[in-house]
Amino acid sequence: MSHSPDHANEITPDILLKAYAAGIFPMAEDADDPSLFWVEPRERGVIPLNGFHISKRLARTVRSDVFQIRVDQDFDAVIAGCAAPAADREKTWISRRIRELYGELFDAGYCHTVEVYQEGRLVGGLYGVRLNGAFFGESMFHKERDASKVALVHLVARLRRGGFSLLDTQFVTSHLAQFGATEVPRRVYKQMLRNAMEHAADWNAWPLDRSISGEEVLAAIAAP
Repeated sequence: MSHSPDHANEITPDILLKAYAAGIFPMAEDADDPSLFWVEPRERGVIPLNGFHISKRLARTVRSDVFQIRVDQDFDAVIAGCAAPAADREKTWISRRIRELYGELFDAGYCHTVEVYQEGRLVGGLYGVRLNGAFFGESMFHKERDASKVALVHLVARLRRGGFSLLDTQFVTSHLAQFGATEVPRRVYKQMLRNAMEHAADWNAWPLDRSISGEEVLAAIAAP
């Protein structure tokens, strides 16, 4: 991994988008860190959109529609959920400046959320950045079992439906590996990124105000 520090206030949404297009992204050391640093991993995590793995048990959960899914409705709640302490992480890299920057990208239509609700309560979700045919996953969270997994399944289905070619996960965790996430060398990733940036994709291939059933989602993932 290579990184260099930068003053957080000097980074604008436009600079952030240019960084993603070049294959780098920002992080903070912790929630209270006023500065950000640029990261460009030597091995980049990606989930092949045509090689997404979903277990039979999770497919049953998705098909049951036990959760209600909404898209791009409550960015602030999603990033707060991602930044909150959890059993598998005591501290977060999502600082106040990160929240501000990605909130501005959300308002500009470049940052997106997939939100998972149960009985009207937000119980999981994820957010990331979209540029042409690439989606850069940033973080996810869950308060109920499988909530973040269901969010990821819905994300992959939407990306496939919209003609995206790259789902960047930055790093590969054991949680992501079960879905087929793999590490690719930086030079391979850069070529994948260039290819994705050369074509447009449609985040709204499914209208945001329409409820998409688990059956539709699984069909989109299984489609050739």
